[in-house]
Amino acid sequence: MEQLNGLLSEDALRKAYALGADFGIRLLAALAIFIIGRWVARRLAALVEKGMQRAGTDKMLIGFVRNLTYMGLLTFVILAAVGQLGVQTTSFIAVLGAAGFAIGLALQGSLGNFASGVLIMIFRPFKSGDFVEAGGTMGIVEAIQIFTTTLRTGDNKTIIVPNGQITSGTITNYSAKDTRRVDLVIGVSYNDDLDKVRRVIEEVIAADGRVLGEPEPTIGVLELADSSVNFAVRPWVKSADYWPVYFGLMESFKKRFDQEGITIPFPQQDVYMHQVSA
Repeated sequence: MEQLNGLLSEDALRKAYALGADFGIRLLAALAIFIIGRWVARRLAALVEKGMQRAGTDKMLIGFVRNLTYMGLLTFVILAAVGQLGVQTTSFIAVLGAAGFAIGLALQGSLGNFASGVLIMIFRPFKSGDFVEAGGTMGIVEAIQIFTTTLRTGDNKTIIVPNGQITSGTITNYSAKDTRRVDLVIGVSYNDDLDKVRRVIEEVIAADGRVLGEPEPTIGVLELADSSVNFAVRPWVKSADYWPVYFGLMESFKKRFDQEGITIPFPQQDVYMHQVSA
């Protein structure tokens, strides 16, 4: 009996030793997978960062993509290390998938804004400092973030626009080009000499040094309106000079027309009174 007990205990020790040795090997392999995998994840994330820096990508997007790449690779490494220990990872993957699906539904709008923010940073329809019209708002771009874009209006209001609203509509970037055309409509009386009006307009434009010589300004009769002859006046200026030139020319036209006796018509209404005898 004692001999049988000794054999059983010896066999149990051998099995325990074998199991311990097998688990130790698995543990060492899991640690090796984790350590080497984490190093590879860091290296790949660093390579992604360098590639995006060379491409001139926005710094905020670079940091986000680098962290996202590293966390995704690290999650894969952890699952591989846990699987090496003999743990079934199928249930973990299913739980992660279900959690990701639930989070995606809950944050559907935010994820849409996030995707739009990534597109804005990649394709760069505008940059900080540009004057744009986007998302139903017009202003100077102050900050482009992952979920929103901050604009400053002409009266110094700060407006935060969701990126999804920007990319779902038309974007007009007034600062994308170095030059802009100033579109003016100048009305004069039907009694005025049109050749004289054209000459005065040309002289006023030529006197403003901010107006560019190329392309040449366009001056022509736009329409014969109800009470005026309307001239289309379209000089080209630097984008930064658009509004100063716009306001300056309008004032100069009025002053010069007054000096030259050119009439700027305005709506009038004649009232006739008829006296009826009793």
